Amino acid sequence: MIGAAVSLVAISAMPAAAASPVATAGGLPPCGSRPEILKQLSSRFKEAPVALGLAKNGSVVEVLTSEDGATWTIMVSQPNGSSCLVAIGEGWEELKRVGSKGERGA
Repeated sequence: MIGAAVSLVAISAMPAAAASPVATAGGLPPCGSRPEILKQLSSRFKEAPVALGLAKNGSVVEVLTSEDGATWTIMVSQPNGSSCLVAIGEGWEELKRVGSKGERGA
């Protein structure tokens, strides 16, 4: 459920994020080819994909983080081949999955 909500928020925020100074922080263009964006995120911030999901419109939503979680990026790749940064930040933290009855997973 949360993953679907994140996908929806990321997709709906994409046009606003593309024009936002947040999306261009670090000197990265907000949109471009996926391979080039991945190369730049890897070389500049040591980020790599850690999660992804498929949106109903066929777009792929990816979360990239640095190994230590110091930086993170959310990128959306559209079926037409365009990829755009929709959010960037610092201090990524992995959470344990919550079980179906609300218990913390192992």
